Amino acid sequence: MIKGVGLDIGTMNLVSSKVGAKKEIKIRRMRDLFIDLPATAKKMLKLGDVSYIESDDYLLVLGDEAMEVANMFGREGRRPLKSGLVSPDEIDSLNVLGHMVKDVLGKPSHEGEHCYFSIPAVPVDVQRDVVYHKGVFTRIVQECGYTAHPANEAMAIVFSETAKEGFSGIGISFGSGMTNIALAINTIEGLSFSVARGGDWIDQGAARSVGGTASKMCAIKEKGIDLNDPKNREEEAISFYYKALIEYALDNIAQQFVMKGGHLTLNNPLPIVVAGGTSLVGGFMEFFKEVFETKKKRFPIEISEVRHASDPFHAVSKGLLVLAQQEYDED
Repeated sequence: MIKGVGLDIGTMNLVSSKVGAKKEIKIRRMRDLFIDLPATAKKMLKLGDVSYIESDDYLLVLGDEAMEVANMFGREGRRPLKSGLVSPDEIDSLNVLGHMVKDVLGKPSHEGEHCYFSIPAVPVDVQRDVVYHKGVFTRIVQECGYTAHPANEAMAIVFSETAKEGFSGIGISFGSGMTNIALAINTIEGLSFSVARGGDWIDQGAARSVGGTASKMCAIKEKGIDLNDPKNREEEAISFYYKALIEYALDNIAQQFVMKGGHLTLNNPLPIVVAGGTSLVGGFMEFFKEVFETKKKRFPIEISEVRHASDPFHAVSKGLLVLAQQEYDED
């Protein structure tokens, strides 16, 4: 058995990757969402085989079922994570996250199996650190029976997608709460940071612009749109905010490299590899490349190519799995 587990902790989804008995990568996912219901709903939830936990006088429905229940009753689902970090506004966050991580990870193949889990880099555009977030998930993963290793989210993309370049490149993870960026040369992290904008920022901005709700904008994206061919006001607003997000990420990469990357010697052009759930919308890469072309002449880093990750939604967890497997190289 090939040991080790990778766990991508996202604002929208929790995703784990491990190697199965036939050496295939097994993926487990849970939507990072919950909703409270009265305790009287317990019998109904049991009949429907819905994932839930009991908390005092109410029940907490978890995952995709929480979104279905929220839509049914016209309510907003509750997020245990906010802007990429543990939500300070949700008193049930820690209880919910413990159950979710346990469900997604499953039991370790042996006591203390190595698990690498993603943490965002410190954002450069807001006053926020990741100390509490890292500590909470280290404890949760350890309580599940694993040896916990926090690892940079965008670096995981480099490990999953740039083997042919000797693990050198720029990984950009477009998530729901944040966008994470890392530059690596021969596996060594040279620069990493995050910006506090992602899919949620797009949904909220587009909703304000057209008088809708963030939930509706998210539903439009998930149903399927083409950023290059919007069909109505809502889709056009979403496209505008996607363009603004991409420009913002690229501008910050350029700025951070000029400010902090002076010590780096780049002998060869680097690829930009894009991943994350927010990058799955139709036409995203065409949109990204078009925006990059407008900035290419002034970009301080020579880029060999811009490409989508081979598996954008699971790239982070697969990269973390690569790191976890390295812990067993001497076995």
